[in-house]
Amino acid sequence: METVVIEGEGLVLREWRDEDLAAMCKIFDNEDVARFTPIPVPFGPVEAEAHLAKARERRAAGTHLRLAVTTDGELPLGEVMVNLEAGTAGYAIGPEYRGQGLAVRATRLLTTYVHEELGVRGIRLQIDEDNAGSCAVARACGYRLVEDEGEWIESKGRRVLLTSWLHEGAA
Repeated sequence: METVVIEGEGLVLREWRDEDLAAMCKIFDNEDVARFTPIPVPFGPVEAEAHLAKARERRAAGTHLRLAVTTDGELPLGEVMVNLEAGTAGYAIGPEYRGQGLAVRATRLLTTYVHEELGVRGIRLQIDEDNAGSCAVARACGYRLVEDEGEWIESKGRRVLLTSWLHEGAA
């Protein structure tokens, strides 16, 4: 299986490596991740190892792709992912790296790659309606809110309305 590396917009999106476990902890072990993603918090070395193992297993199965967001191909600043079975994508940027446009640039790169290289036409972001930052990222990347596709879920002890944002590639 060929290693995935996506370059553009001042970023290098690459597959996670064994040496990235400490960086994963810095990215994922925070309250925003706890609130807006299904990633477990606290997120320590055990969770990082499990996250990497699951990413590799699902990549080998051809169902998911999880990539570290970097500016230099080395230090992970966040993650973008796509669930190819569901046609959904997502991202998380480490707290100390926010405000640099990383989420927008990484999501745009991933979206283009999924459309053009993997042939997936419709990609959805499912965003907690209270997550104004992620809604802004979706808009900036050309996703449009699908008004009638909201879904109520239970997440970490609270009821959440996930809004659906759609990006359609060229026909």
